[in-house]
Amino acid sequence: MSARPPLGFIGLGIMGGPMAGHLLQAGYPLFVHTRTPARAAPLLARGARWCEQPAAVAAECALLLTMVTDTSDVEQVLFGPHGAAEALRPGACVVDLSTISPEATRDFAARLAARGVTLLDAPVTGGDSGARNATLTIMVGGPAEAVERVRPILAHLGRRIVHVGPSGSGQMLKACNQILCAVNLIAVCEAVQLARASGLDVAQMLETLGTGAGGSWALTNLGPKIAAGDLQPAFMVRLIQKDLRIVQAAAQRLGVPLPGTALAQQLFRAVEAAGDGDLGTQAMIRVYERLAAPPAATPARAREG
Repeated sequence: MSARPPLGFIGLGIMGGPMAGHLLQAGYPLFVHTRTPARAAPLLARGARWCEQPAAVAAECALLLTMVTDTSDVEQVLFGPHGAAEALRPGACVVDLSTISPEATRDFAARLAARGVTLLDAPVTGGDSGARNATLTIMVGGPAEAVERVRPILAHLGRRIVHVGPSGSGQMLKACNQILCAVNLIAVCEAVQLARASGLDVAQMLETLGTGAGGSWALTNLGPKIAAGDLQPAFMVRLIQKDLRIVQAAAQRLGVPLPGTALAQQLFRAVEAAGDGDLGTQAMIRVYERLAAPPAATPARAREG
């Protein structure tokens, strides 16, 4: 029998699948559930156990990790029909790795605490490559004792685990991160467009400036994709829009104006309006390309008579 305790993992998408795989590789017995069962197949082939409902996962473990899309999804997993809260035992801990509302997180934590269960909000940054390579930064909100208890397990998922404050703090710090991601991408798109228009070698521009004062993760990682015309998603436009709505809701409650974030939202909205919401966030470049395109020639209207 394995000396490691069983873990539960719900949500096996682009990020969750690799993260769950690291825990399995580390020797933890793993019970899994996801909305699209086919996504669990690679993990099941490696020894993970499938559960039909979140409650069935929770019944098998004292530590449950969740990585789903939105606030409503977390609420459904925890408190919906056959939700995990039905089966979580007093003393259990839920680590939510999703990016959701800080305010809702605090509500979920209180509802679970009434059952003797601790919720840690632990959103991540580092993208799909960070999930695959276990190099994520994990921002954790919640009781310090619980954070230290799960730190050895989170260390299999990320390179940096930071306790940032009480419940909801992890989600608030992730909101700050998403501002940086969105607004930095505006700068990358504008720099690429100017370089193209002036006849510069875009690849050389990216390489040269990536280590300078204007460098950023977006420039280094998304700039080459833009230059190559690769708009396939590591993180979809519709998902960053979900995150930016969370950001703006938090900012409104705090009375903080975020005009740069609002501009990024409008640019992403233009991408969505063109039917490209499932492309990667680097598809923002398409808005700039359309803005820079010369107007189509309009045929002269034939004279009447």
